[in-house]
Amino acid sequence: MSKLGNLGARLHRGEVGYDFVGNRKIWYGISILITITAILGLAVRGLNMGIEFQGGAVFTTPKHTAASVSQAESYAEGASGHDAIVQKLGDGSLRIQVAGIDTDKADQIKEKLAGDLKVDAEKINAELVGPSWGEQIANKAWQGLAIFMILVVVYLAIAFEWRMALAALVALIHDITITTGIYALVGFEVTPGTVIGLLTILGYSLYDTVVVFDSLKEQTKDITKQTKWTYSDVANRSINSTLVRSINTTVVALLPVAGLLFIGGGVLGAGMLNDISLSLFVGLAAGAYSSIFIATPLVADLKEREPAMRALRKRVLAKRAQAAAGEELPAGGRTADEAEDATPAVVGPRNQPASRGRGRGRPSGKRR
Repeated sequence: MSKLGNLGARLHRGEVGYDFVGNRKIWYGISILITITAILGLAVRGLNMGIEFQGGAVFTTPKHTAASVSQAESYAEGASGHDAIVQKLGDGSLRIQVAGIDTDKADQIKEKLAGDLKVDAEKINAELVGPSWGEQIANKAWQGLAIFMILVVVYLAIAFEWRMALAALVALIHDITITTGIYALVGFEVTPGTVIGLLTILGYSLYDTVVVFDSLKEQTKDITKQTKWTYSDVANRSINSTLVRSINTTVVALLPVAGLLFIGGGVLGAGMLNDISLSLFVGLAAGAYSSIFIATPLVADLKEREPAMRALRKRVLAKRAQAAAGEELPAGGRTADEAEDATPAVVGPRNQPASRGRGRGRPSGKRR
């Protein structure tokens, strides 16, 4: 068995583990810092919305146009009075995108571009997008995102409980905020492909979160009937038991997306791939982080506020204090599950229960 597979098996059995829930304040602080940075990026720089949302025009020149990208940008900005985005296509033609212009001025801009680029105006292809159509697309995108969020919360509340639904919603908002903030900071254009990528990464994030929630739900069915583990202990064990699976899923998903972003968009210069690949790359990474470090620890925080879970925690900590002090348990105070030899809990150093073995006092020699 590979080392990673062996580690996954040991994590699943609870033989090793990391105290994610016990250190949740650290992860909350990191998330808050990243989220504040993303919000500042949105507030200061804003999003670079594509023409599908603002309206504008896309001019495609003939093959093997002699002008460079920087020259074409200068010509387009001079002709339109707006910022222009220029991409060199594989056949040598130029794709010139100008947002925020009126469609009735497109012909004038086209004629001016043709003169500056020294090409026939009839050979320049112009695609126009009206501002009203772009506004409709933006509204539909927001509506689709809102409907998606509502359906997710309703499903999780029915399949699990409202605390898990709330935690998953917070994790999704966390992922969306970080991804859009990165777009603002990097300055990549927001297109319908970006929206598609954003919805896709929310699905990945939910997948990892639901896997942990399902394990947590199964392990906490009769949690109040025992006095070995608190709810946070079981939540932490659920994260550890699915940790390697979550990492493998994320890495496998990130590899092809990284190829699109860094090789396709960066090395080969296929800039049109950036709008979807950046949202996928950042969103997948943020989704994996939020599933492990945000969603489940937040559920544990909410559950530990319940009176039943607070009472359970007191009993568990009292029992551990007795075990640490070497005191005898009161007669009849042990339940059936406490008498069994159990796998050590995956908890932090402060909550680590004392180990027990079977056959205390049994002689090692042969019975005559």
